[in-house]
Amino acid sequence: MTALSTDFAGIPVRRWILDLGASALLVAVAVVGFWPTFAGGSYLPAALGAMLLGLAIAAVSTWRRWGILVVAGLTVAVYFVFGGALALAHTTILGVIPTLETFEKLAVGTVTAWKQLLTTVAPVAGADGHFLVPFLLTLVITVLTASLALRLPHVGWALLPAGSMLMLVIALGTPEPAVPVAQGLAFAVVAVAWLALRQLWAPQNAAVSVGEVDPSRAGHMRLRRLLAGVAVLAVAGGAGIATSAVAAPAQPRHVFRDVIIPPFNIRDYPSPLQAFRKNVRDEAGDTLFTVSGLPKDARMRIAVMDQYDGMVYNVTDGGAGSSSAFAPIRANMSPEAEGIPVTLQVQIEEYRGVWVPDAGQVSEIDFTGDRAEDLRRSAYYNAETGTAVVTSKLTAGDSYTVDTVIPGELDDDQIADAPFGTVPLPKQSNVPEELTALASETVAGAESPIEQVRALESFLAEGGFFSHGLEGEVLSRAGHTSERISTLIGGDQMIGDDEQYAVAMALLAREVGIPARVVMGFYPDEEQAGDAVFTATGDNIHAWVEVNFEGLGWLTFNPTPPEDKVPNDQNTKPKVDPKPQVLQPPPPPQEPVDLPPTLPDDRKGDDETLNILGIIGIILAIGGISLGVLALLASPFILIGAWKAARRRTRRNATRTADRISGGWDELADRAVDYGAHIPPGGTRAEEAASVAATLTVPQVTALAQRADAKVFGPSEPTPEDVEAFWTEVDAIVGGLGKDAGFWKRLKARLNLRSLLGGSAFSVGLQNLREAAAARVRREPGTIESSPRPTTSTSPESETP
Repeated sequence: MTALSTDFAGIPVRRWILDLGASALLVAVAVVGFWPTFAGGSYLPAALGAMLLGLAIAAVSTWRRWGILVVAGLTVAVYFVFGGALALAHTTILGVIPTLETFEKLAVGTVTAWKQLLTTVAPVAGADGHFLVPFLLTLVITVLTASLALRLPHVGWALLPAGSMLMLVIALGTPEPAVPVAQGLAFAVVAVAWLALRQLWAPQNAAVSVGEVDPSRAGHMRLRRLLAGVAVLAVAGGAGIATSAVAAPAQPRHVFRDVIIPPFNIRDYPSPLQAFRKNVRDEAGDTLFTVSGLPKDARMRIAVMDQYDGMVYNVTDGGAGSSSAFAPIRANMSPEAEGIPVTLQVQIEEYRGVWVPDAGQVSEIDFTGDRAEDLRRSAYYNAETGTAVVTSKLTAGDSYTVDTVIPGELDDDQIADAPFGTVPLPKQSNVPEELTALASETVAGAESPIEQVRALESFLAEGGFFSHGLEGEVLSRAGHTSERISTLIGGDQMIGDDEQYAVAMALLAREVGIPARVVMGFYPDEEQAGDAVFTATGDNIHAWVEVNFEGLGWLTFNPTPPEDKVPNDQNTKPKVDPKPQVLQPPPPPQEPVDLPPTLPDDRKGDDETLNILGIIGIILAIGGISLGVLALLASPFILIGAWKAARRRTRRNATRTADRISGGWDELADRAVDYGAHIPPGGTRAEEAASVAATLTVPQVTALAQRADAKVFGPSEPTPEDVEAFWTEVDAIVGGLGKDAGFWKRLKARLNLRSLLGGSAFSVGLQNLREAAAARVRREPGTIESSPRPTTSTSPESETP
């Protein structure tokens, strides 16, 4: 066995297997953390291939006793030789043979791949070279972990790079973790088992010599204690993880990409609604862009605006989930979209600007043409509004494909029972004062949410007139300031176009608590409906209103009158000062305006009732969670107590009465160990009694040890009465130990693991970090053979590489 165990570089074969296997497991646990970043296991061939290569480098360099410079050079060589096939297959010939482009990307990627990964919104694709990160990181960490494990006598050093990789993968990943509890528990169990086995196999920790006790018995005892220790630590670790998961408040996980990815601020650009009239006037006959594949009744949106400040309707200056929350484009941007999947082909002609025309809930945007790469790197998408932008601006010749889902059309019967949705919207400011009373009056007779919206839509579409204010048309000023909207509502006649009517309806809706926003975009007129190619011009640009309904999302409404609905008197002019034209005088201060049921104030009473129930529910939830947390915290200690009780019961109820006597002595010895006694491994009962008597000052154990030897090795089996009397005396001595020790020492003894783990590495570490105690192996009851302990270990294994 000696020859077999030192075949390679003086390291036992079983240690080669253990160290390489444990290194692979720890690295694999860390590699799992990349799963959300790549939205699946597409990166696994690169990562696992790097892990196998790293293990081979560590093994060969250890076997050949190469120094650090040779190991580093070999690692670099392997990176360039295999990196193309595993991480940059799209740059190689036949997916294997590297090209100049492969070597260039491998060289540059060591510096740039990290930034590219962090500045791309997850999930990322390997086609962009992102596989380099898991490949390079796994290769380097595996070489370090396995090399340290094989070359150093203390395996704890090898845990440093493995643990660092686990943290790096988390930091390089996404705020949504993969399986953090399973990863942490698996890492801890593998690390603890690895440390324990290495300590157990160390020459200084051999239990006893072969001449002292049966080697198979000693090995069995060591393995049983090792597994017991791992089980206890695993349960304790699981309880700690579960407690943390239950007790700790839910907090967002901060990763590198939260800091490195610069937020795109759409507020740096003017609201596109400000240029609405200019687009109508100057681009009426110009082809701005063409769209192939647009379904009937679908619309190409440009921008969605939800905040009004009295001057302009714009995107809100908010955070996540707002109309300004744009993030870099990626694949599968709308995974939960429902409707009709379509693919749109968009060709840009005279259109210019940062806003990207799209439709529906976009899954992916693929730019083509000469500027495809620049456009892709500067493109952002907002999943809440379904709008996209490119900071490099679209220009003639640009083209792109949009994979999207068009929501199905709903009629009023399908919406009849739907309440308004609860969505975060910014507060409006500088809204014309007369809109509050007008909105309340308009929706007063409506019984359902959809009827309220239809009432506002009909009030404007049926009560107003259409005019762009261009040459030959009725005067209609551009803009949607507070004064312009006040003029629209308070004039002799409502005259305007999409810009004014869409803003007016959105403001009226918000005044009565309806979640509404303004959308600007393009859609075909009746003559173009059904054409294979839709041509967007300044003549078919529009603005409309979207209202959110619970479970249905944002639905479209058109408050603008038909374009052929114009005033009969071409000289009709709206009054500049609308205030004298208010139909109803303002209500007296003591009489508040009657608001419809949708206003938040009308729900105040119900909210107060719900608050009481909510407080009671919170109290019950806190109490339940607290009890659960306490139970989880106590579970390791309960397990230890149950384990010791089961051990005592097994000894007390052994089949042979001699074994019960022997078990009684073992119980006393173990309890003495828990109280701090130092019992020599493999000793006789007399030797154990002498150690207990000297350490704990319990002289009566010497006589008890003699009685145990007499009963166990006597000519006849002990009687049940002998067993009962022996156990009674054992319990009396143990009780005396607890009485003399005091409360805290008694509690510590009950939770002590030394007697459960025997002389394994766990108990040795707990007892004295500077000493390596031998593993304790008891004699089989009913035998009298014993041999003196050798002064040196006979283990042939060496921990020195």
